[in-house]
Amino acid sequence: MDGYIDPTKDAFSTFRANDRPGPVQMLNLVRFREHAIYPDGRNAKGAEAYADYARESQPVFQRVGGQIIWRGRFELTLIGPQSEVWDECFIAEYPSVAAFVEMIRDPDYRIAVVHRQAAVLDSRLIRLEQAVAGAAFGGSV
Repeated sequence: MDGYIDPTKDAFSTFRANDRPGPVQMLNLVRFREHAIYPDGRNAKGAEAYADYARESQPVFQRVGGQIIWRGRFELTLIGPQSEVWDECFIAEYPSVAAFVEMIRDPDYRIAVVHRQAAVLDSRLIRLEQAVAGAAFGGSV
């Protein structure tokens, strides 16, 4: 069974409705298919298809002001489903909700995203708002 690949219309509508000022950080957790599934049947590994997505979407991502502000390699899940193993883990930052929307509506991005859809078995895209960091776990400390 495939997991989560694209946002639902309701989730995207909620995302757009929360158009607060300032940058938006998006935590990306991505698991690849072993073999990509393209509509035209072409043959590629999931990781290869995702690399094509990254390369082809980069100009649009950069044009809207996007940047990767954190990247890491998945090691293990200490708390949570052990089946959730991720091939890509990163936080992308966009200057605004409008910049993210502009990216995904761009005609060149829409061509590139076909590679992502072919490559991804499961993913999480979690919107974040930066808060003050500190020495304690709770945000009120």
